[in-house]
Amino acid sequence: MRILVLDAALARCSAAIVSDDRIVALRQHMVDRGQAALLPGMAADLFSESSIQAGELDLVAVTVGPGSFTGIRAGLALACGIGLAAGVPIVGVSVGEALAESLPYLGNRELWSAIDSRRGRVFLERTGGRIGGYTLDLLPVPDGPVAVAGDAAIDTAAWLAALDANVMLTDARFPQPRHIAIAACRRRTGELPPLAVQPLYVDPPEARLPAAPRPAPAV
Repeated sequence: MRILVLDAALARCSAAIVSDDRIVALRQHMVDRGQAALLPGMAADLFSESSIQAGELDLVAVTVGPGSFTGIRAGLALACGIGLAAGVPIVGVSVGEALAESLPYLGNRELWSAIDSRRGRVFLERTGGRIGGYTLDLLPVPDGPVAVAGDAAIDTAAWLAALDANVMLTDARFPQPRHIAIAACRRRTGELPPLAVQPLYVDPPEARLPAAPRPAPAV
């Protein structure tokens, strides 16, 4: 199966073509912003490098959050455009689901994916689709042993340890394209529950529509 993977939810922007669990072409950049401008060119490079055209894809997989508001929108917009044009399914994957695929041997530890919200808080994605935003000093106390992943994992694990929680810090910081593709395939086969291909926001968008339309200019 040939899968186009797009990820712009966090600070590392990724585009890849994965074929039968193998990376065929890959582009990655660390960026604070500007994913919308970078991602289309990265995808175009993939098609040129791999000689695989959009019409030869079987699936488009895209991260839907939680993470950067603009990055999530950029990834989804490109995924939907390519998927609709190529006539192939588009599957959304959460950041936590992709990170979980990279950590299959956690035993009885629950995985907490901690994402930097860039607003002095972290977004926590936990088992069962529980997602919330917290300041570090108001983190929930785990009921049992946990493992922490994500780009805010170090600070989160430190705070949990200070609460005497049974916490293990993993080395998984960003979703890997191969694991995004695996999670997307599991969703297609029903191993993962359905997830809408739309932004998975924790905070409301910063952008606001005007409260009322502006009056027409005087003639």
